Amino acid sequence: MKTLIIVSHPNIKSSLINKRWMEELTKYPEQYVVHQLYEAYPDEQIDVLAEQKLVEQYDRIVFQFPYYWFNCPPLLKKWMDEVMTYGWAYGSKSGFKMSGKKIALAISLGVDEHELHPSGTYHYTLEELTRPFELSFEYVKAHYQPLFAYYGMENNVSKEWIERSVPLYLNFLESL
Repeated sequence: MKTLIIVSHPNIKSSLINKRWMEELTKYPEQYVVHQLYEAYPDEQIDVLAEQKLVEQYDRIVFQFPYYWFNCPPLLKKWMDEVMTYGWAYGSKSGFKMSGKKIALAISLGVDEHELHPSGTYHYTLEELTRPFELSFEYVKAHYQPLFAYYGMENNVSKEWIERSVPLYLNFLESL
């Protein structure tokens, strides 16, 4: 069973870690389908029906993105607003088309993990900060999974640090 990886990175060409993750995923076409939102929709005009049909084909979906301004890139938020519609994803006359699907987030972060802690610089854990995603996916009856996070990209962009993340990410995906 393949996993759909929806990548939302506004400048993937200059990315270090998200681009590396995508490169690795493309080595396993029998396991992963990579769908880049910013490549598919450079004008940010989302083909809602096409996206809904794509989502319907997979039981495991991972949203991969860099975390900045304590949120996801704007096109991913727009995708959620426009694709996860009343009558398709939720509502009394809905087919709950995302129901039962395993949904997870894979997030790269510039900050170090200790900074996202009640006693850290930002006072909240990443799980707390991503709670709206969890609630949104639970609202459409999907099975929200624990997230994958890779920290420290702001101060450590070494090839070794980036490569260290690859098997961790693949193990996370295999565990879904």
